[in-house]
Formats: sequence, C-alpha cells, structure tokens
Amino acid sequence: MGSTKTVGSSAPVLRRDPYEVLNLSIQASDQDIKTAYRKLALKYHPDKNVNNPEASELFKEVAYSYSILSDPEKRRQYDNAGFEAIDAEGMDMEIDLSNLGTVNTMVAALFSKLGVPIKTTISANVLEEAYNGTVTIRPLPLGSTVSGKVDKQCVHFFGVTINEEQAEAGIVVRVTSAAQSKFKLLYFEQDATGGYGLALQEDSEKAGKVTSVGMYFLHFQVYKMDSTVNALAIAKDPEAVFFKRLEGLQPCEVLELKAGTHVFAVYGDNFFKTASYKIEALCTKSYQDTTDKLKNIEAQILRKRTELRQFETEYRKAVAHFQEVTNRYSQEKQTVDELLKQRDSIHSSFTVSRPIIQTNGDTSSVSNGNSSKTPSEDGKEDSPGEDKSTKKSWLNFNLKGSADKRSA
Repeated sequence: MGSTKTVGSSAPVLRRDPYEVLNLSIQASDQDIKTAYRKLALKYHPDKNVNNPEASELFKEVAYSYSILSDPEKRRQYDNAGFEAIDAEGMDMEIDLSNLGTVNTMVAALFSKLGVPIKTTISANVLEEAYNGTVTIRPLPLGSTVSGKVDKQCVHFFGVTINEEQAEAGIVVRVTSAAQSKFKLLYFEQDATGGYGLALQEDSEKAGKVTSVGMYFLHFQVYKMDSTVNALAIAKDPEAVFFKRLEGLQPCEVLELKAGTHVFAVYGDNFFKTASYKIEALCTKSYQDTTDKLKNIEAQILRKRTELRQFETEYRKAVAHFQEVTNRYSQEKQTVDELLKQRDSIHSSFTVSRPIIQTNGDTSSVSNGNSSKTPSEDGKEDSPGEDKSTKKSWLNFNLKGSADKRSA
C-alpha cells in the first residue's frame, strides 16, 4: 500500500508500506512491531553509520513506519485508507537530537520554547548499550526517592525489585523536576540473552511549576497523554485545541509487573543542558482509594472523549449554520435599508416646491403639475396680444422725461 508524496517543488518521494519496511505481516502484534523496530533502528541508526547516507534514510523510513504501526489509531487509519488518511491527520516525526547539529538543535529548541510539541527519539548508543547488557543499574527500593542530574541524550538506570504481594497490589514509578527539565522515563524488559530491550517510554509534561511523568502498573488500563497527536490540525484550527485535547490519550501497553527486578531509566531530553530529576517507586497497597479514583476518572475521560467526538460534529454544524444566518442577516439588513431609502426618496417627490433650475441667467420654477408665469412688478399680468416692444419703448420714454425734469 505504497504511495507517492510530493514535497514542495522536489521530486515525488515513494513511501513503502510500513509493514514491508519492518518486515511484518498485517497481523503483527504490538510486541512484534516493537521488536522489529528496535532491531532495525539499531542497524540503521546514523550514529553507527556515519559514512553511509543510505542508512540514515532507511533509519528515517523505519522510524516513520513505526510511528504509524505503534499507534493503534494511526494503524487503523492506515489499514483502512492508506497514507492519505495519515496525511490528513498530519504526521509528527521523531527527531534524534544527537544527530541534529548545533544550528538545527537551536531551531528545535526555539520551537519547543514557543510551545510546539517536538518528539525526540532515544540515542542509538543508549539503546545498544542496554541491548548488550553493558549498563550500570542502581537500586531503587520501593518507598524511596533518588535525586540526580543526567546529561542530554544520556541515561541513568534503576532497578526496582518487588515481591508477589507488591506486584499484585500494583506499582507506580514517577519522575519529577522542579527545574522543569525535559526528560523521558523508560522501562526495559530483559530478554533471553541478558540484554534489555526498550518496552515503554513516556515523555515529561509540564504540570504546574514542575515537569513530571509516571508509569502505572495497576492491573487495569491506564492512559498516557501524547501532546503531539493532532498538533498540526490544532495549529490550523484553534477550536481543535478543545475538541482534539483528549485524542492524545494513548493506552499503556504494560498493565502489570511480575515479581522480580524491573529496570527503569531517566533519559535527559533537554536540548543543551543537563536534566535535574527526582525518581520514586511505590507500592499502591496503601493507596487503594487513590487507585480506585484513578480507575474511575480514566473511565470518565474515555466516555467524555466519545461524547466530544459527537459534540464536535454537532458544534461545527451549528457554527456553519450560524455563519450562514449571520451572512443572511447582513444581506437582509442591507436590503431593508435600501428599500427604506428608496421609499423616503419617493415620499419626498410629493411636494409643491421644486428645485430651481438655472437656464441662461433666467429663472423658472415648476410646481406640482401646473405651469405659471411670474407676475409683473405692478401685480398685473401682461394683456394678451399686447406689443411688448411698444411697452418697453413707452417705459424708456417716461424714464427719460423724468430724468430731464430733474436736470432742469
């Protein structure tokens, strides 16, 4: 189910089927996907193939394929409609800070500071050392707290040992940072060769005045919040900030731990400086009320997510209708104003007074349908048939005679 994607003006890039990239069947389990990804990521990681640009491209392809198949919702979308469905949602790629370079790291740090969620991948050196079992593991007793500072793209390993009773009650491992450092909490499973493979990872999130993250093994489904899900859609549509907020909930793959020693790690995810942290592990036997509340609130949030999906459809229909009636309101208002203006103009036409029209120095006025002449100065109209030129001469004669008498 490959596809061709055009980026800008560059040549189309052929994308291979994610199942083909990871050498998996469509029936592959979550564990099969994780195992295949870890194996290929180590094989093609740029740190191990400095002079092989082809390996770098294969690593990106492996990471891209894993980002689809490891997410249940994106995997379902891809299985149903291919890359088109994934592109519509806006894929978020993971970046390897150890391979970015100073300039690109500064750019990534700037975007992160501005609130843009950026996914980062774990250094191949860390994964390889864990896979080979050549790591130092410090004990982390239940009910204790350990503080430390870890360099960027480096890791501190801790071993948590639990018995049957504690495993049955449930285990919680939490990491916080008062300095608001960025970090990852990792959980490793030991394989048959004695090495450790990455099974879970959680990114720190800001919570009030600290950053924190936790893993909860409580025998029921607990969800993690991935803030990068739908980040592109949210950036394009401010209203999606609310409606897509719960879409970032992702189910944790591991629900419980068995008796024995389990390996956790704190990975420094700051762009430049070390990450300060405090890690603690506890048994939830004495937190039964809190555990019940968490189980209840998780169920409520899931129901609310379903309700919001339906409400979003209703809301957007209502908004579209509101926009439609608002546009009609403006049009109708303009039409009414224009009609009333025309009506006033017609009303003003019913009047005796008409505008005076100047024509070659003479004045004339027009009344309401009747024609009339301007009366003469003595108040009498000119007699019909009277010679106007004779009258004018007579006036001039009298005026002249009067002037002569005054001169005498």
